[in-house]
Amino acid sequence: MKYQTKIGLEIHLQLATKSKLFCGCSTEFGAVANTQICPVCLGLPGSLPVFNEKVLDLGIKTGLGLNCQISNLMQFERKNYFYPDLPKGFQISQFKLPLAENGFLEIETETDVKKTRITRVHLEEDAGKLIHKKEYSCVDYNRCGIPLLEIVTEPDLTSSIQAYLFLKDLKTLLQYLEVSSCNMEKGELRCDANISLTQTSSLGAKVEVKNLNSFKAVKDALSFEEERQKNLLKINKKVIQETRLWDEQKRETILMRKKEESPDYRYFPEPDLPPFSIEAKRIERIRRTLVELPHQKKERFKKEYNLDKKEIELFIRNKNLANFFEKTVSELKIWMATKSISKDLLPSSIKLTSNYLITDLTGLISQKATGFKDLKIFPENFAELMTIIQKKEISSRTAKDVLKVMFKTGADPSHIIKEKGLERVSNLDTIEKIAKKIIIKNQKAVLDYKKGKESALEFLLGKIMAETKGRADPIKVREILRKIISSL
Repeated sequence: MKYQTKIGLEIHLQLATKSKLFCGCSTEFGAVANTQICPVCLGLPGSLPVFNEKVLDLGIKTGLGLNCQISNLMQFERKNYFYPDLPKGFQISQFKLPLAENGFLEIETETDVKKTRITRVHLEEDAGKLIHKKEYSCVDYNRCGIPLLEIVTEPDLTSSIQAYLFLKDLKTLLQYLEVSSCNMEKGELRCDANISLTQTSSLGAKVEVKNLNSFKAVKDALSFEEERQKNLLKINKKVIQETRLWDEQKRETILMRKKEESPDYRYFPEPDLPPFSIEAKRIERIRRTLVELPHQKKERFKKEYNLDKKEIELFIRNKNLANFFEKTVSELKIWMATKSISKDLLPSSIKLTSNYLITDLTGLISQKATGFKDLKIFPENFAELMTIIQKKEISSRTAKDVLKVMFKTGADPSHIIKEKGLERVSNLDTIEKIAKKIIIKNQKAVLDYKKGKESALEFLLGKIMAETKGRADPIKVREILRKIISSL
């Protein structure tokens, strides 16, 4: 029997503010436990929350990026539940009047473009953190009051792969908007997944899966849960609506608690925070600050640079790499004009730039565990290197060596080539002299080539390239080798 899988996600995003949602305590990560707290975030008697307006601006920006309708009026409410890391016994959140509603995010799957509806985007404060020891547990309240944005989707996703792709695209969008760093290791982006299986158009019993600390964990947990529910339905067993945890080591979901519904939280308006009116001119001011978003950049890269799908995907996912690429292309045009290189070679130069950036430069960055902030290479001298390669002034092997020196020192490629004597050996008499020396030393290879073994010529070519430290033009070397051997 065929079952339809329906998946909805609840994403908790820590907004990029220096202070908490309702007080001036720091949001800096990694501080000593319980050193970033005050009477407000601890909910002590007599303390009153004060709303952080920076949070509102970042929330509106996110809502606009997700094509949402921004509310004219929003309200905070108390969400009541008991847990040791929730000092007030309630969480200040939004329920009836969220910040934004009715948006969508389109993702590109293997077969088509999938539109996933965004139900709501609302603000809330984070709880603390439990630290479990062998015989006891501790509570760190530093996270209490950290500003969170919860993004809730409709159950439009139909597979674990789609959920994975949605989260990747959402993270990219949020980073472009600069509303959060989205660092999952620091708890800045967390996700709970709801999944149900049904044979009709209606939803089946919903199971919420928590403890998902990576996008891969979301994909694996949903795949397991889909199979678990399918096996239950096959033998006519009922799927219970509940909350389950993902056990990374056992690779399975385990029961946490029976699923609560909204009435269980006894929402009521926060008496210390009146409803907040959002003016249209504020929304428009924030709308004007929106940068080019990932899907827009993707379309532009296709038209302007004619790169393949995988290359574009890598650039879109890495905003810094994309910016470096575009600045290099601009500088490349200047260098090509300066060096009198034909404009017809621009497409191949762009492709060359893309290849060196994606493979060589990012490889060096990952090896040294550095980032674009600390990069000593600039688009100007990177474009110069691409021009030198395009003019065949150095070999590709030499270019990689030059790039390593540039990465280490930040020096211009022309200076490195001159200083280290890496200029291409282009003098035909010099190449011919070296070729004759190699031929005399490798008579067997010469005889093999005369017998029709083309690999023997490549062997001789390799010897000459080694002798010239890769600085000779292999095309010219082959021509000279054939000429000399045929005259013997």
